[in-house]
Amino acid sequence: MNTLYRRQFLKLFGTAMTGTALPSVAGANEAVPRLGIVAKVAKDATPEETIKHVHNLGFSLCQIFFEDLSMDKVTPLLRALKKYNVELSAVSEHNPGPRIFDFDHGPSTIGIVPPVYRQQRIDALKRAADFASACHAPAIHTHLGFLPEDPNHPLYSSSIASIKEIAGHCKSKGLSLLCETGEETPITMLRMIQDVASGNVFVNLDTANLILYGKGNPVDAMDVFGTLVRGTHMKDGLFPTDPHVLGEEVAIGKGKVDFPTLFRRLKEVNYRGPFTIEREISGPQQIADILQSKVYLQNLIDKTYRAKI
Repeated sequence: MNTLYRRQFLKLFGTAMTGTALPSVAGANEAVPRLGIVAKVAKDATPEETIKHVHNLGFSLCQIFFEDLSMDKVTPLLRALKKYNVELSAVSEHNPGPRIFDFDHGPSTIGIVPPVYRQQRIDALKRAADFASACHAPAIHTHLGFLPEDPNHPLYSSSIASIKEIAGHCKSKGLSLLCETGEETPITMLRMIQDVASGNVFVNLDTANLILYGKGNPVDAMDVFGTLVRGTHMKDGLFPTDPHVLGEEVAIGKGKVDFPTLFRRLKEVNYRGPFTIEREISGPQQIADILQSKVYLQNLIDKTYRAKI
């Protein structure tokens, strides 16, 4: 991050922290995007514990991921969402099988590209769509994997067929399929969406992942697929310097993402979806980083979307 942007971040964060309480976005202006958070339900946790945590952090919107997704969790999740006044932006699904987020093993383990896990993951994503529909979520979300850059590669054509199958099931439920950025270049993501041609496959723009994978940066990627962004993960990161290891995810404001410019670009394409915070660490520092990001990003939403023209 350049020095000017770091100063902008600190100034915005400091101003928001010393000012009055942040206005509630929900219900205040439907044209203004809302902040949300990625929430995980661990195998040994209940939906209520997770949704209560979302509520306690001050969010009323989340993208939810179950380590062990099953339809018997629909009722307890709906009960918790109602109790804590939280809405779902999407149901995230990536299982089964291993996922190794590096350059050596990622292509053979992530998403529906690896043939060895493909059918199981297609079935899991269809179940996620059934679950999302039952929980009144508008979309499911996943990493498709390292889609080949070469459209003539056999893995590309077979992956497209698989995505068409998943997207078709989602469409029958009235859902969108949100595809996480990172493992492929933006132009490959755009090609995939055009080749699937189902009308319900869109981009979940993870603001850090394009950087972490060395595939680009989110501001420039808007030139390629900006009008197709329907979801986001608000993260920050550094470019990789080891060809075997992804770049480092860092707290928002400490990496290479130019959030003010990105927000302006998103507004230009009339993006009104959620800004979903994701911080992929655990413990007290995760909470501290999320809360700091919440203040900073809400300030950016207000400056970008509420400013009088």
